[in-house]
Amino acid sequence: MRDLKLPEQRHPEKAHRPDNAQPRKPKWIRVKAPTGEGYNATKKIMRDNKLVTVCEEAGCPNAGECWSQGHATMMIMGEICTRGCTFCNIATGKPQSLDAFEPGRVADAVQKLGLNHVVITSVDRDDLKDGGAEHFAQTIRAVRHRSPKTTIEILTPDFLKCAPEVLEIVVEAKPDVFNHNLETVPGLYPEVRPGARYFHSLRLLQRVKEMDPSIFTKSGIMVGLGENKQSVHQVMEDMRAASIDFLTIGQYLQPTPKHHGVDRFVTPEEFESYEKAAFGKGFLMVSATPLTRSSYHAGDDFARLRAAREAQLAKG
Repeated sequence: MRDLKLPEQRHPEKAHRPDNAQPRKPKWIRVKAPTGEGYNATKKIMRDNKLVTVCEEAGCPNAGECWSQGHATMMIMGEICTRGCTFCNIATGKPQSLDAFEPGRVADAVQKLGLNHVVITSVDRDDLKDGGAEHFAQTIRAVRHRSPKTTIEILTPDFLKCAPEVLEIVVEAKPDVFNHNLETVPGLYPEVRPGARYFHSLRLLQRVKEMDPSIFTKSGIMVGLGENKQSVHQVMEDMRAASIDFLTIGQYLQPTPKHHGVDRFVTPEEFESYEKAAFGKGFLMVSATPLTRSSYHAGDDFARLRAAREAQLAKG
């Protein structure tokens, strides 16, 4: 049996890679260890419902803050991914079969937590014909049934190896926000995201907007992987050409020495300049800080996103 707590068993595809030094984090991205009643209560609900969270699997630095407020990002379709991205801490290998009762358990947890906004993500499932599209749709419908007032944000795989029609299955379930992260600039894809294709991911988000313009689209990248400012601005331009509404930019943090090395720690001032530039390019919502992650403050950001669209429509 694999022990996913051991890095060499969690990431067998990275075992042959040379170690990359892990530089000391600057003061602006150090966070406190998770504690407190709210954190423990959220953890208990996750365990009681046998749910996996990306907060734990990806080693998110904001887990303590979010869980203490009763917020957690549900990760469906198991904890083992079929891809081996060099930045990611989620385990790689052959996943187990889908759990037909998982959508109901996610809905139960959302209800117990009393969430106004929930983020649901997943591992990549290249082993499934539809990439898990129907499972996403079932989970959205289950949450809608149990918590009709909860807004739903999904963070999906790229469905790269599936028929184009599978995207319709997810879109027809009508999530409020459809998020798919580009993760990095196109020039770094062969090293950072070798199993994906930049323009396929971009087109995926564009197709969502074409199918249902009422759905907000969202995408994010990490910085500090080796990109330059010009390439980040080009990604912004590409996203706006695909009508993406919401952009997130955060600092890449290296999970283990076997993962892609940190090229540099981007300063808060540079993040502020990215945010200003992105709003100037027409995004409805931008979150660009060292600790920004796809689902960080997602509920508050969704409220701002909706208000920004309403203001835009009011202007005509």
